Amino acid sequence: MATIIKDIQEESDKITKVKRIIKNRSEKLEKKNILPTPLSEDVSWKELPFSHPENTIRIGTVFSGIGAFEHAFQRLGLKHQIMFAGDIDAKCKESYFANYKINEDDWFTDIRDFDARKYVGKVDIVVGGAPCQAFSMVGHRLGFEDARGTLFYEFARVVKETQPKVFLFENVRGLLNHDKGRTWHVIHDIFEELGYDVKFRVLNSCDYGIPQHRERVYCLGFKKKTKFEYPAPIELEYRMYDFLEDFIDTKYFLREKGVKFVTSHKNRMKSYTQINGDIQLCQKRNQQFNWHGDFVFHPDSELTEHDTDFDEFIFDVKDVEEKYYLSEKVAKYVLAGGTKNFKTSTETDLDVARPLLQSMHKMHRAGVDNYVTHKGRIRKLTPRECLRLMGFKDTFKIVVSDTSAYQQAGNSIVVDVLIAILKQMDITQYGITE
Repeated sequence: MATIIKDIQEESDKITKVKRIIKNRSEKLEKKNILPTPLSEDVSWKELPFSHPENTIRIGTVFSGIGAFEHAFQRLGLKHQIMFAGDIDAKCKESYFANYKINEDDWFTDIRDFDARKYVGKVDIVVGGAPCQAFSMVGHRLGFEDARGTLFYEFARVVKETQPKVFLFENVRGLLNHDKGRTWHVIHDIFEELGYDVKFRVLNSCDYGIPQHRERVYCLGFKKKTKFEYPAPIELEYRMYDFLEDFIDTKYFLREKGVKFVTSHKNRMKSYTQINGDIQLCQKRNQQFNWHGDFVFHPDSELTEHDTDFDEFIFDVKDVEEKYYLSEKVAKYVLAGGTKNFKTSTETDLDVARPLLQSMHKMHRAGVDNYVTHKGRIRKLTPRECLRLMGFKDTFKIVVSDTSAYQQAGNSIVVDVLIAILKQMDITQYGITE
């Protein structure tokens, strides 16, 4: 909590100046209706070819995280060169350097100290998703009063300094209605004043191949006036179960303490928990220690312990001994059919995940996080599964702790949505011939 408060209240001459500029702009806004860019009604983006696959696309990313945009290029097999990238989280740097080719001199830590002018004319696309807590529906929603809310201005500065052919800015959908729309109005105006043709739309990852409900604003800016419509949704072919690992270490199963907390009457009535549901709830990076979110129940097996002494289902969690496996009675209670939040049949298993959040390592309840079951035990998702649900293939190397991996997955952009956008815009036409 201390870190969060510091982020929100952080001040410097630069932050104060940015806040003042934004406040003045907000007060002088001329009323206008900013409409989202429509979806394409032409050929599906999946069928669209790249016009210049021989071209190399020069990429610059800020708030780079674990490189969702870079991973999209890897998956597409497109030629690309990372010109610069950066993130304030040292653990993200570990993951980034383990998975992508970049020179140490082209990595920056704090975007506020990053001078991008040396890259002018050397970058084809700049991409970034500024920290979204200032505008998120689950955050304080302080907007520009939150120091993190001013970081979009730094993104705009990098765009101004590098003059890319295209930029892509991603954020939570709450950005659009924050402060009755004035926040987005300011951002939109700033992007236009930089000389870009601005397009934007909210896209949900479950409409682009990933079984996770995750709505985000994707804003594109084109240096030249461009006719562009966002990629149309495709039919979802996979369930969350298709992304699960075949073998799961026992540390990913809820102990008895967690099982009781998840299955308690109070949690289920408030829909904090969901077992074998249809739609996955939002993953959070703190899913490791609290029990919120989705759960999936695997059939009972010989590995399940039987504690016939356990009779109580409404309980004080702190008084419960921690064990990995459900008792027989708890298992029967969890699998009771016909309740609001879960059913026993395999057909009702969770198909589409809740959005993965950066706080899931603390393990929220099933109405917030995602859980699955295996061999009669409830477990949390593994870091690898979370990465899969963000569109990262297993070629992505995990080199950090589970806690950091959960944070990184929850903070990332869904790779498959980026792929859809890259195909729809034919990113190769903006590259260079080497």
